[in-house]
Amino acid sequence: MVTLDRLVNVLGGYGARLCCCPVSREVALRDVVMHDAADPRDLRGDVFLAVGTDSIVTAVELAAAAHASVVLVRGSSPLDREATERAESGGVAVLLVEPDVSWGQLAGVVYGLVLEGRETESGRGPTDLFALADSLADALGSAVTIEDRLSRVLAYSSRQHQADRARLETILGRRVPEPVRELFERRGVFGHLAESDEPLFVEADPEHGLTGRMVVAVRAGREALGSIWVESDQPLTDVRRAVLRDSSRTVGLHLLRSRASADLERQVESDLVIRLLEGTPDAAAVLSRLGLPPGRFRVIALQAHIGDERHAALLLAFERATTGFGWSRPGRSTLFSNTVYTVLPGDDVAAARAWVGSIREALPRQVTMLAGIGSGAVSAELPASRREADECLALHDVRPATEAAIAYDEAWDDILVQRLRAAAASGRAPARGPITELRRHDSANATSYVATLRAWLEAQGDLTEAAEQLGVHPNTIRYRLKKMADVTELRLDQPAKRLAMIIELAVSDPTS
Repeated sequence: MVTLDRLVNVLGGYGARLCCCPVSREVALRDVVMHDAADPRDLRGDVFLAVGTDSIVTAVELAAAAHASVVLVRGSSPLDREATERAESGGVAVLLVEPDVSWGQLAGVVYGLVLEGRETESGRGPTDLFALADSLADALGSAVTIEDRLSRVLAYSSRQHQADRARLETILGRRVPEPVRELFERRGVFGHLAESDEPLFVEADPEHGLTGRMVVAVRAGREALGSIWVESDQPLTDVRRAVLRDSSRTVGLHLLRSRASADLERQVESDLVIRLLEGTPDAAAVLSRLGLPPGRFRVIALQAHIGDERHAALLLAFERATTGFGWSRPGRSTLFSNTVYTVLPGDDVAAARAWVGSIREALPRQVTMLAGIGSGAVSAELPASRREADECLALHDVRPATEAAIAYDEAWDDILVQRLRAAAASGRAPARGPITELRRHDSANATSYVATLRAWLEAQGDLTEAAEQLGVHPNTIRYRLKKMADVTELRLDQPAKRLAMIIELAVSDPTS
């Protein structure tokens, strides 16, 4: 808990001076509000930031109306008589801010100091959204859930008395069940949240296990950040409605601060992960800074699409991959170009696939996510695992029917062929040879020598198996092989020649 005395002492280093104090310096400060001439709503809070007020008297009057214990206002000491009398009669301490002090800097200090110092009975401060949910639930006497823009649960109050089925399923699944979300969509709830800051009552629906809700949008300016949901059989009273409306600003501030902090952490994490993927001599130190244990890892490459819009959901996938504190998520991720890369501890391909599945489940249904998983690697081999993950990801282009994550362990043969095809496309494949001559003959004479040779090679010289594959008699295979010898020199008795022809056939035919 932060007292007025503590606030005064800290802000003294930022150019703010206490000039009038009709209240105890031990008074507890729990909330901060900022004056906004464009916002007609009533403000309530312990610390009032009088940004843009035209006089100290006006600032004091606004602070008294907000039931504040202290007001910060620009001005010079000493206070004039009128301002002093208003402050004393309103019970408001006055901190004068020097003209050259930035409101932005000062507000950051005040919000951080007051909000970080406030704690609930459980000892949690408001940096924990759950503490905010608990505080609001206590004030409203009902269970509270805080959600993000995608109806994913960010926090919920510990009050569970008479919780309905929809709330329990929401908490257990960490997001609003799809049938309930569709119900809200049909009722226009999300449309209201997008356009209005006023709380909305959502009527009960027994079929969906819903007893009723009050909901209010959480936003920063015009940007929607999420919403607050309160279980309620009927609309809240005006007083409680005002509490809910005002609390949305506190939650919005928290989400803004959390997002700014998370964005900074993501940037630091992203830079370190890129160093690992590109190769660095101090990989062990980088792993330690990322909080990853030494051992083996797998690199996972992700891409996310919505319909024909390539990479439209990439930021959603990156946000999901980096959501949570370091200790609460196994991997570390970066967003590089059009791909999310994650360094995941462990050598188990099943665990890597399970992690990919958890990301996919957390994304909206319309998102298509593709993934490639590199082979297990120690820290020095992470660049190689990253290349393998990229190549596995690229295999989705030739395997359009599958959305399952492709792992190098099971697809290394396809990747080898893809590498050879890339080499052939760059002009490094032989332009002449037996396969080329047989293709030319097939084109000119409508024969099937290339297909026959492929079947014979794949059957390892078994005429019966090759004949079954082509649907002909074994003697037909024998006859065609004899005629091929008249077209080109095959030398099928030499293993190296057979291997070279198998590779060329695989490389030159993308459908193989």
